[in-house]
Amino acid sequence: MPVLTRRATLALTAAATTTALGMRATGAQAQGVWAPSRPIRLVVPFSGGGATDVTARILGEGLSAKLGQPVVIDNRPGAGGTIGADVVAKSDPDGHTLLMCTIGTASINRYLYTRLPYNPDTDLVPVANANAVANGIMVHPTAMPAQDFQAFIALAKANPGKFNYATPGNGTSGHMCGELLKAKAGIDIGHVPYRGSATIMADLLAGRVELSVDNLPAYLPHIRENRLRILAVTSKDRWFAVPQTPTIMESGIPGFEAVAWFGVQAPGGTPQPILDRIGGLILEICRDPVTASRFHELGAEPMPLGPTEFAAWIASENEKWQEVVRVSGASLN
Repeated sequence: MPVLTRRATLALTAAATTTALGMRATGAQAQGVWAPSRPIRLVVPFSGGGATDVTARILGEGLSAKLGQPVVIDNRPGAGGTIGADVVAKSDPDGHTLLMCTIGTASINRYLYTRLPYNPDTDLVPVANANAVANGIMVHPTAMPAQDFQAFIALAKANPGKFNYATPGNGTSGHMCGELLKAKAGIDIGHVPYRGSATIMADLLAGRVELSVDNLPAYLPHIRENRLRILAVTSKDRWFAVPQTPTIMESGIPGFEAVAWFGVQAPGGTPQPILDRIGGLILEICRDPVTASRFHELGAEPMPLGPTEFAAWIASENEKWQEVVRVSGASLN
């Protein structure tokens, strides 16, 4: 799969880490070290129904079963995930409050926003990554007359400023993919930030917005029922969930590659044994065939990375998205 190909080295390291963390967690339980003393709050910085929310609920079920405490999903949408991330950044570092982080909250926002209410390098620490998804360019079949990606680019060039693209919010991967597309294709389309994928859907299905650049999962049922048309995907290679859909690169824009990923972070200062325990359990959950099947049904590819590997991955993504933000010229207060 495209994600696994691009991440081969990290994936091999993660597999070894999974075994080590699993052994460490087993020994820790025997010695009676950290276990949650009350329900765990998993903050989702977007509204319900999108890929971030669904991934969080899958992980929450697994963690609850393994830790013996409920995992409560707390949706805190707004400001491209910044509101929810800030809630966790200012929470007690005791393992009972976690963030379902995204490529936006963990990487893009630090370069897009001129000021954040927290320090992304110290106030949040990586626990584990779970999966990754491609973004797609989805359009309403009649509101957008273009039948394919090339036709859309030609139409947008002929009608500068006429079309708008919706995303789940400022700083999301959909936003930055849209801005990068504008820069690379030389088109002028307006950005309409929403508060999550679910809130986009009603307007897109009704034709009140012409297109969306967003994570694929929430749109797949509508694509399969021909209520929406997908023009292209942002991944390097074609995405398994929509194999007939071309990539943006093969559609004429070289070097355009992006996938969104979803993981878990904890407040800065969380003790390492807690990070190792939760991280090890998340890796177990993500590597379970039942979970992998649920991710695939969602349109996501499992991408399990433990704390150290996830930190390295975020660092590599930071370098990429800093340049994307620079090229796009986007900036938010």
